Amino acid sequence: MTSAPNTSTATTPIHAAIAGEALIDLIRRPDGSYLPCLGGALYNLCRALAQQGVGTQYLNPLSRDRFGRELAAQLVADGVVLAQPEPVQQVTSLAVVNLDAQGHPYYAFYREGVADRAVSAAGLGDICAALPALQLVCTGALALDARDTAIYLPWLAAQRAAGRCVVVDANLRPSVMPDLAAYRSTVHAALAHAHIIKASDEDLELLGFPVATRTQAGEIARFFQDQGATRVALTFGAQGAWLAVDGITAEADAPRITLADSVGAGDTFWGNCLADWTLEPDHVPQRVARTLQLAMAAAAINCTRTGCQPPTSAELLAATTSA
Repeated sequence: MTSAPNTSTATTPIHAAIAGEALIDLIRRPDGSYLPCLGGALYNLCRALAQQGVGTQYLNPLSRDRFGRELAAQLVADGVVLAQPEPVQQVTSLAVVNLDAQGHPYYAFYREGVADRAVSAAGLGDICAALPALQLVCTGALALDARDTAIYLPWLAAQRAAGRCVVVDANLRPSVMPDLAAYRSTVHAALAHAHIIKASDEDLELLGFPVATRTQAGEIARFFQDQGATRVALTFGAQGAWLAVDGITAEADAPRITLADSVGAGDTFWGNCLADWTLEPDHVPQRVARTLQLAMAAAAINCTRTGCQPPTSAELLAATTSA
């Protein structure tokens, strides 16, 4: 389940610190068996960023079990730095993934007593304080579980107060949350701390937006901008995606591909948006449409593969040059 090493190394300055779940996606095959794939939204985001050459650190611990060792090995192969390289006793989280006829995933999670939840707000903060080049702190998805509010919300507030750019991907997973109202409230609270936000059409509906289509993107984004967000990415499945960056917007249709599945597509899209903004900070206002093109091309490549397998910078360059 590992791939060839990326050119990033542990000596690369850390510009992005990622906190959240790392797990095994058990993807159901047509014959009823399950294929284990490395995954988790924030784990996938680490890989997507590192594959594009961004110095990236994963903040959460990983298990000493076999799955945890494989998760760690893949991050290291991709050039991600492990903030906590010593494995912990807790087991690796699992996600059982069933695909519908269109390749869209539906998840069931096993999250009690797992390794990536063995963190604290103070511990995350201490790690970030030791990273002098740190620009982005990122979280979302299962980290926004209301039961983990005491970990991630104080950490996000402290990072924003320290002058770092806070990034939140809503990426709601309602099937695993026992109290949907509390979960929704926690996600809204996390988004209120964020400078940069991503949400899908499904996320937006769960967050209380009555209509979530691309034609409403500007109105939806204004809600987050009024809370202090400067960049908003909204994805709409087959309808494509929309970006607002410092007042400049762009939108694009989804590329046509031969779909394997869409597991990790949003994470790959998001990682490539963030990578472009990190690697080309002086050109952000001039290249919003280009950022969107790169991110959507990366997500399309991922969708032609089983599980989350973000493209390398070379693969993305080849795909966008030949397009």
